[in-house]
Amino acid sequence: MQNPISAADFFAAKLAHQTDPADLAAARASGMAPLILDVRSEAGWRQGRIPGAVHLPGPQVAGRIHEFAPDRDAPIVTYCWGPGCNGSTRAAFALASMGYTRVQEMIGGFEYWAREGLAVVTDAGRSRRAPDDLVAPVRGGVSAG
Repeated sequence: MQNPISAADFFAAKLAHQTDPADLAAARASGMAPLILDVRSEAGWRQGRIPGAVHLPGPQVAGRIHEFAPDRDAPIVTYCWGPGCNGSTRAAFALASMGYTRVQEMIGGFEYWAREGLAVVTDAGRSRRAPDDLVAPVRGGVSAG
């Protein structure tokens, strides 16, 4: 069986269209933050979100994205709950299909953002949990278990 694209082309495309929590946090820290779209439900949004994210539930993306990104060349990152949720993939596909050229999906979603110990916001305020030692380095080395 012949592969339609090379492995290098596949991985280059994957890196061009995906980001992860650490890379998104680094982009935000450098002042190069894209528009971050939380495409989960209202309940998910209230439970916790990335600071500065815009809430645009998946079913509303196509009809309302112009309110937040009138420029189709604006960098946009979509996220959903986590690896078991494809809402961010659906939203990124919708945006790309509409002609948005710099769309990325954040792999790991909100789950891995929080598990890496990055700041989150809830309706009660801003917080940060300790990093999960299975997904991010923990100060002082591996925790005893």
